[in-house]
Amino acid sequence: MSIIKELIERSGDVCELCTSTDELSVFEVVASNSAIQQSIYICKSCKSQIVDKRVIDVNHWHCLNDSIWSIHPAVQVQAYRVLKSISHEPWAQDLLDSLYLEDDIQAWADESITEIEEKIPTKDSNGTILNQGDNVTIIKDLDVKGASFVAKRGTIVKSIHLTDNNEQVEGRVNGVKIVLLSKFLRKA
Repeated sequence: MSIIKELIERSGDVCELCTSTDELSVFEVVASNSAIQQSIYICKSCKSQIVDKRVIDVNHWHCLNDSIWSIHPAVQVQAYRVLKSISHEPWAQDLLDSLYLEDDIQAWADESITEIEEKIPTKDSNGTILNQGDNVTIIKDLDVKGASFVAKRGTIVKSIHLTDNNEQVEGRVNGVKIVLLSKFLRKA
């Protein structure tokens, strides 16, 4: 039996993380012993957020309250890794605190965690963590370099994009995509 057929049968043809049926595919969980333990069957939404950590929707991951308790090690490992990446959320940290993984599964899960833990979250002027897609308010008039306008205080910037620099976000102001310093923003 092929891996995909085994995964479809094992998962009941739903995402093993969130139970969605939307555009399911095989996802490799790095560093395990056998092919079936390395693979999980997940939806497009879960996969895109795992692959591109800048597009994480923390509300989507409430589904991990169930999937973290899967009997399949690869599902446990991937759920653990996602929870670690959003552990700034109180509910995610509470779930991690209540979690117990076997030693070998814990070691597997921790293999790529150092990169996640080293990433410092982007925070607004009040210290509130900003996430991909949040709306923010500009708290100070800002001269926009390379453009002939000022981003006015009180302007709401919708659906921001996080960058690799935790002190900057991208957003549209007056129809122009610009980089904004997070210290001049407040989560709306």
